Amino acid sequence: MLKIGVLGAGHLGKIHIKLLKEIENVELIGFFDPDYVNAALVEAQYNVKWFDNMAALIAQTDAVVVVTPTVYHYEQAAMVMDMGKHVFIEKPMSSSISEAARLRSLVQKHKVKLQVGHVERFNPAFLAIKDQKINPMFIEAHRLAMFNPRGTDVSVVMDLMIHDIDLILCMVKSNVSDVRANGVAVVSSSPDIANARIEFENGCVANLTASRLSLKEMRKIRLFQPDAYLSLDFLERRAERISLTPNALPDKPSFEIRPNPASPPKYLSIDQYPPMEINAIKMELQLFVQSIINNTPEAVTVDDGFKAVELAHRIISQMPKQRP
Repeated sequence: MLKIGVLGAGHLGKIHIKLLKEIENVELIGFFDPDYVNAALVEAQYNVKWFDNMAALIAQTDAVVVVTPTVYHYEQAAMVMDMGKHVFIEKPMSSSISEAARLRSLVQKHKVKLQVGHVERFNPAFLAIKDQKINPMFIEAHRLAMFNPRGTDVSVVMDLMIHDIDLILCMVKSNVSDVRANGVAVVSSSPDIANARIEFENGCVANLTASRLSLKEMRKIRLFQPDAYLSLDFLERRAERISLTPNALPDKPSFEIRPNPASPPKYLSIDQYPPMEINAIKMELQLFVQSIINNTPEAVTVDDGFKAVELAHRIISQMPKQRP
C-alpha cells in the first residue's frame, strides 16, 4: 500500500481526499490544514486524520498531494521532496519561473516523482482526440468563468488560462516564437480578463481568452488544420471532428462539397465523441500512484509543469502595466 498525505483541505483538497480513499493500493494517512474549524469538519466528514504539523504528516507518507493556494506550492513541494517523498502538485506548479526551475532541480536531486495536476488532459473531450493525428495551424480557446474569490491570489492567466496553455503546448509540437497579450484587472489586483496570441515556429497560431468575470461558463478549444476541424467542449466533456475526405463514408454523416463546378466532389465527414464516464481528478491520481508503484514516467511531468509556468509568465510580461 502506498501511504499518501494531503496538504490543504479547501474545496479542491476535499475532492482529492474523497477520491484518494477510493483508489486501490492507497492508504490515506491524513491531511494538513491550518484552519482548525475546517479541519475538524473534514476529519469528521471523511473519517481521515488531521495533522496540525505538516512535517509530521509528510514523515509518515510515501507521497504527498499538494492542494494549497499557488503561493505555497513551492515551499511545500520542496519540503516534501527534501524529505525524500514523491509529490503530486496542483496546477500551476508554482508562482514563478524561478520556483518552477528549483522544483525541477529537486526532482533530479532527490530522484523522486513529481506530477502536476493539469487535470484537463484527462477530460473526456481531450482523451477522445489525443491519440489522433493532430497538426493544428490555428487554435481558438475560450475559458470563461463566473467570479469566485478562490484563485484570485494569482492572475487569470495562472488561474484559468494555464489549463489551455498546457493543452496547447501538449498538442503543438513546435517552439514558441512570439507572444502578444493584453489583460485587465477589474476586481482583483492582477488581471481578471486576458487574451494572448501565441505564435509557433511551425506557423501555428493560438488565440487564448480567459475571464473570471463572465456571466456564463465556457471551456472550449477549436483546432483548425489542413484536413480537419476539431471542437473540444471541456464543460460538456464532448468532442467533435469534421474531416475532409475524398469519398463519402457510409458509417458517418457526410456532406458533399465542390470547391468549383469542374472539380470532383469532396466530403465533410463528422465524428462525434460523447462524454465518457471518467472522473478526471481520480484518473490523474490513479496514474500518479501507478507511476510510483511501477516506476514509470508521470502522466504530466515536472518539465510539462515548468513549460506551462514559463509561457504563462511570458504572456503576463507582455501585458501593459495596469494604471493605479
